[in-house]
Amino acid sequence: MEYNFKNSPTVDQVGIEERVARFNTRSIKKESKVKALKLALNMIDLTTLEGKDTDGKVKQMCYKAMHPHDALPDLPSTAAVCVYPTFVKTAKEALKGSNVKVASVSTAFPSGNSTLQIKLLDTQLALDYGADEIDMVISRGEFLKGNYNFVFDEIATIKEACKKHNARLKVIFETGEISTLDNVRKASDIAIYAGADFIKTSTGKIGVAATMPVTLVMLDAIKDYYYKTGIMIGMKPAGGISTAKGSIQYLVMLHETLGNAWLDNKWFRFGASSLANDIILQLEKEVRGVYFSKDYISVD
Repeated sequence: MEYNFKNSPTVDQVGIEERVARFNTRSIKKESKVKALKLALNMIDLTTLEGKDTDGKVKQMCYKAMHPHDALPDLPSTAAVCVYPTFVKTAKEALKGSNVKVASVSTAFPSGNSTLQIKLLDTQLALDYGADEIDMVISRGEFLKGNYNFVFDEIATIKEACKKHNARLKVIFETGEISTLDNVRKASDIAIYAGADFIKTSTGKIGVAATMPVTLVMLDAIKDYYYKTGIMIGMKPAGGISTAKGSIQYLVMLHETLGNAWLDNKWFRFGASSLANDIILQLEKEVRGVYFSKDYISVD
């Protein structure tokens, strides 16, 4: 389907905030809570995107992705690990034989300020090394200038590169920079119609990251597209989600907005590495009846 840039609806901010407030008041029984926490753990993309990253750090993170906490052997693995393109080979080797995917950021992450040629080379490097998923950033400056065709075409070009390698594409908006909920909705529609497999809130590199209102606007865009086409699109809130309680609130919102089909890591991810540790501590508490210190869990 073609996308008309004038068709994105205006967002009712008050209505969005009221819906979010209702999601946050849902009570969860213990059995459902444990199930939700394990589901949330299985939806996490463990991430390291630092200048000081090393092969050793990436390997350690990959082990944790496959074995979140050895003291609780029935825990699921995380969905993926996310690294820079130069570490994709290391991650693929470390995760061999597991179900954990390797995601790589690209397109001049996190700023997106480069030429399309450089962005394609960045993406192609990750794909050639075996990345299962690409997390690209949009050109926020072009978006904020109203150059929506530029943003659309750039996403579509990166999508074509991904298709040749059967890799899934996540498109990051950096919602803290594009600011308004109306802009979030427009960016969601542009990305979806340009071929995104997932839409993602943030890079985690600026102070303002994922929020529930922003995520709900993006879920509504996914829902509207699904009603028109029957095609499912994934969602990834990233950055700022650090508590087990918060992850459950996101899952409640996901379930009540999109339904059971999206309660799977094929369609929903958390970009929040610190979240894994809080979920593990909460699960330990449910099993053993006591809280453990955060020092009890490995950082990476």
